Amino acid sequence: MEYCRKCLTEGSTEEGKFLICGKCLLPQRHGSKAELTILAVEALTVQLRWPHRDKMWLGVLLTLLFCSSLEGQENSFTINSIRMESLPGWTVRNGQNLTLQCIVDISTTSHVKPHHLVLFYKDDVMFYNVSSRENTESYFIPQARVYDSGKYKCTVILNNKEKTTPEYQVSVRGVPNPRVVLDKKEVIEGGVVTVNCSVEEEKAPIYFKIEKVSLESKTIKQSREKTSQNQNFVMVEFPIEEQDHILIFRCQAMILSGLQMETSDLTRSDLVTVRSSFSIPKFHVSPTGMITEGDQLHVKCTIQVTHLAQAFPEIIIQKDKAIVAHSRHGNEAVYSVMAAEEHNGNYTCKVEASRISKVSSIVVNITELFSKPKLESSITRLDEGESLSLQCTIPGAPPANFTIWKENMTVTQTQNFTKVASEWDSGTYMCTAAIGNVVKRSNKVQITVCEMLSEPWIFHDSRSEVVKGRTIAISCQSINGSLPISYHLLKANKTLESFQKSSSDPAVFKDKPTKDTEYQCIAENCHSHGKIISKVLRVKVIAPVEEVKLTIMLSEEVESGKAFVLQCCVNEGSGPITYRFYRENENKPFHETTTNDTQAIWHKAEASKEQEGQYYCTASNRANFARSLPQSNKLTVKVFLAPWKKGLIAVVVIGVIIVTLLLGARCYFLKKAKAKQMPVEMSRPAAPLLNSNNEKISSDPSPEANSHYGCNEDVGNHAVKSLDENKEDLNLDVEYTEVEVSSPDPHRAPEIKGTETVYSEIRKADRDFMENRCSAYLVLQDGHPSHSALHVAGTW
Repeated sequence: MEYCRKCLTEGSTEEGKFLICGKCLLPQRHGSKAELTILAVEALTVQLRWPHRDKMWLGVLLTLLFCSSLEGQENSFTINSIRMESLPGWTVRNGQNLTLQCIVDISTTSHVKPHHLVLFYKDDVMFYNVSSRENTESYFIPQARVYDSGKYKCTVILNNKEKTTPEYQVSVRGVPNPRVVLDKKEVIEGGVVTVNCSVEEEKAPIYFKIEKVSLESKTIKQSREKTSQNQNFVMVEFPIEEQDHILIFRCQAMILSGLQMETSDLTRSDLVTVRSSFSIPKFHVSPTGMITEGDQLHVKCTIQVTHLAQAFPEIIIQKDKAIVAHSRHGNEAVYSVMAAEEHNGNYTCKVEASRISKVSSIVVNITELFSKPKLESSITRLDEGESLSLQCTIPGAPPANFTIWKENMTVTQTQNFTKVASEWDSGTYMCTAAIGNVVKRSNKVQITVCEMLSEPWIFHDSRSEVVKGRTIAISCQSINGSLPISYHLLKANKTLESFQKSSSDPAVFKDKPTKDTEYQCIAENCHSHGKIISKVLRVKVIAPVEEVKLTIMLSEEVESGKAFVLQCCVNEGSGPITYRFYRENENKPFHETTTNDTQAIWHKAEASKEQEGQYYCTASNRANFARSLPQSNKLTVKVFLAPWKKGLIAVVVIGVIIVTLLLGARCYFLKKAKAKQMPVEMSRPAAPLLNSNNEKISSDPSPEANSHYGCNEDVGNHAVKSLDENKEDLNLDVEYTEVEVSSPDPHRAPEIKGTETVYSEIRKADRDFMENRCSAYLVLQDGHPSHSALHVAGTW
């Protein structure tokens, strides 16, 4: 078992709490109990100034203690249980003493109780610890407060063994009564009282409620609530109003403990006396008694100002909310005027200074000298040229001076007025009646003299043409006539729209005509003549070309050589219309025409294959934009041959075929005839034949034999030509027939292989001449004509 060197030698810390290593807040050295005991002996020897012999007995005593301590190292310890108790209980009143006890039950094999460490916690924060041999350790809280409420537990540590109690809730009920301090006990109206409310025994946050109470009426005049987060007091200012006389202030403190709010009692302050800065205003009216119209009326308002006031308040006199007099300097304000009927009524005097306002009222009655005059007119709305009569009267008909006015201009100073009305007589009229200094005004009469309207002029902007569907502006205006003027626009004898103008400017109507339309305008005002209608405005509407269609007359397939006709038409459009015919992939039109008709035709007198292709057309008038011209559909045109041309071509072709067949048949029969003449020629003496070595087999000195045949060497072939030099100069047809002849002898020498070619030449002449003038060239094998060759010659 080890001990803290510092704790063992000094016994305790400055706070009176024993700290052991591992739980000690200061780093300390450690050692065995024997080492620390020797250190303790040395410390005690120095501290106790005993005689030398007494020190010897002390050394013996400590030695025995040391030996017994060495034996104690073999002892065993265990913590049986630990619990916590609170005195007088877990719930206490605020300000009541509280004792927390930690009770430990420890079992040991030693005769001496071991030292153990006891730790006290509040809300998991250690606030006290002590080392003890006792079973019970206490922590004393004098005058417990709300901030002492919380969850407490204790822990015991022994020989590296530890055990902790459950958490126990400690609740402190109630809050100490707050202290209320005022900055002044006497204040004037409009001043301010500062209230300081504090709870010195508690810790923030604290919630305060402060009330201003009238001691006379026992009513709460104002209440303020404020929370202090960092301090245990608050300071609140309360303004003093004119109705305040004797005041007290009450304060209440509230602290949140867990989920429950703890509240103090209400604490009241000292009395506060309120003094007036000025008195309630008073009225003084002269003359006293009955006041008659024409008397000089004086209305005066006065106040008394206390010496405590820093400045004079403002005094305001009002009549029916209208300020008639005021004063900022002095203690009175005066309103003076000659009495008249309109001065009857309620007068108010209001005195204001900062937040203080005091009011008093009085009613002033003035006796009427004569009644208010009345202006009458024979008629209020009349036409120009009619008679206008005005009359000003007073009930009872007292003698008075009358004046008739028109908008602050004198018309006449007589009681009656009559004249022939003109437009300039329109306006507002009134009259005044005066008896002595009293002048009264009559009611106002509005007179309207109507000037007859001139015929309205209807027009529109004719500089640009009207296009179908586009908006046009139609104006209607009467040059002469009283205002206001009502204008109505008629379209095809039906009212389209109405306007009322209070000026001489024309009325402008908007419309979108779709065809040629007639418009008229009706104007009317206050004149009895009634409505006046304008002349007829005719608007010509041009319709833009919208849909274009291209067609071909009769059929899309045109016979060659006949007329080719294209028709370009539009559903709607105002003329003149420009038609343009195009061929596909060509930028320029091949035909262009302008007409008032809704269709245009282009024709070609005789169609040919060159006219095949795709065609389209465009149509536009002056209402169309140049960039978006309507374009028709595309039409594909095909040109075909006429039937008689097809028949002619067929006849020519058939004739050529028949001629060809006839020529072929003739040649065939000629060839067949020549073949029959061949055996006759072959029966004549044979021409000399050549062997394979180009040697003559037999020599015939006959010059005739040499004249039909000639020799011409060729590589691998030997041919005999017949030379006919003794015949007449005729055009001869020579035909050659190539025949491949194979060797019939299987016993020929191996070097003679392949086939040899036989060329035969036939000279055509007269039939009698041909019988004697045919010759043939045969290819010989081994110097003899082959059977195949003879067969071929016989076939000829």
